[in-house]
Parts: sequence; structure tokens; C-alpha cells
Amino acid sequence: MARKKDPDMGRLPGEAPPTQSLFGWLRGRFFAGMVIAAPIAVTFLILQFLIGEIDKRVVPLIPAALNPETYLKYAVPGFGLIVLVVFLTILGAITTNLIGRSVVGIGDRVLSRVPIVRSLYSAFKQLVEVFAKDNTDQFSEVVLIEYPKPGTWCLGFVSSAARGEIGAALGHEFLGIFVPTTPNPTSGFLMYVHAKEVIRLGMTVEEGAKMILSAGLVVPEFPPAAKPEGGSGSRNRTIVGK
Repeated sequence: MARKKDPDMGRLPGEAPPTQSLFGWLRGRFFAGMVIAAPIAVTFLILQFLIGEIDKRVVPLIPAALNPETYLKYAVPGFGLIVLVVFLTILGAITTNLIGRSVVGIGDRVLSRVPIVRSLYSAFKQLVEVFAKDNTDQFSEVVLIEYPKPGTWCLGFVSSAARGEIGAALGHEFLGIFVPTTPNPTSGFLMYVHAKEVIRLGMTVEEGAKMILSAGLVVPEFPPAAKPEGGSGSRNRTIVGK
């Protein structure tokens, strides 16, 4: 009777692991180091680019008396970003009072009536409000939906329950599911699926995003590691069948 192979290791029980050449060992360590270093390097380069672009556009607008480059022989990296953050904070503080809200309301009505401009303005305004809104229901769950055909499943994120005209047409038991693409999760499509047709997963949205970004190579631990009782990191796995 043939011995059953170990499914995890791909060899028979008791069989010695295959020997690895020096080149194979070095190649494995090189790629392991690259996996660790690449995300750090890419993050650093993106931040460097963004800070440089902000400094390039903000620093020339600062009066010479307030610009540290006037007194120093070198540029201060990130000074434009600091000025921008302070400016936006002051702007937010001003526009939250009665007078500021009135001025913003007038500007909003003017821009909403200008042809062409109103389409761009309203679209960007809604997009910013979606990301700035403190709404815990936005992308709060990772789910599996049967797509593109029966028997095949894909990961998605619950955006919200069907409401408005869509809710009236389909029913409020339908859920808006955003299905991102791999490896670029910023693109994808929106589907409305009945709540009974989805499988709700216990993984966090961050873990689901990592799984999509890695094309399924990074899989979150299951069952999840035990958390201290009452801790915010605890998760419950609920599966809603058909």
C-alpha cells in the first residue's frame, strides 16, 4: 500500500528533506531580504516625492520674512508640508463658525451654478466627503460573493446597505459590495448582492486588503489569535449562508 504524502511538505512521512545548494540558499535569502526592503523603500520614495512636490508649490508662497530658507543656506525638507497642515487647520477652524459657514455656503452655491465647473466641483466634493466622513459602516466587513459564476468566489468589502432609489428598486436587504481588482485595489466594481448570498468573514478590512494586494499570497491567521478579554482587537466570524 502506497504511503500517503504530507500535503504541506510534498514528501512522504519520514522522508528526508531535499538538500539545498548554496546558490539556492543565497537566492532564497536574497528574495526574503527584497520582500522586507521593497515595501520600506517604496513607502520612503512615495513620501519623499509627495513632500518634495508640496514643498515645491507651498514654499514659494511663504513671505521671505517667514521662510527659513531666507536665513539658512539650505532648504528645510517638509517645511511646506508643515505650513500646509497649519493652514488647513486654521481654515477648518474658521469655516466651522457661523460666519465661516455662511461664506462657504455662498461659495458653494456660486460654484454649483457655473456650467462645467459645477459637475467637477460636486463630484470632487462628494468624493472628499465620503473619505472625510467618520462613518464606521464604510468598508467595515470583508465578505465572499459568488462571482463571476456559481462555484467561484471573490473577496469584497461591504460599502453600505442599498438605499435611495436602488434600495426602493431592489429592497433594503441588498448590500453594496465593492469588489477590488488585484493587485490594484483602487480599481474595481460595485455590486448589489442579497445579504443571504454573501459569506461574512472575520478578517479585518486591512487583512482583506493585504490579501488582495498580494494576490492571495498573504493569508491572515485563522482562527485569529486570541485577544485580551474586552480588547478592541477581538473579532467574531459570522457566516451567512444562502
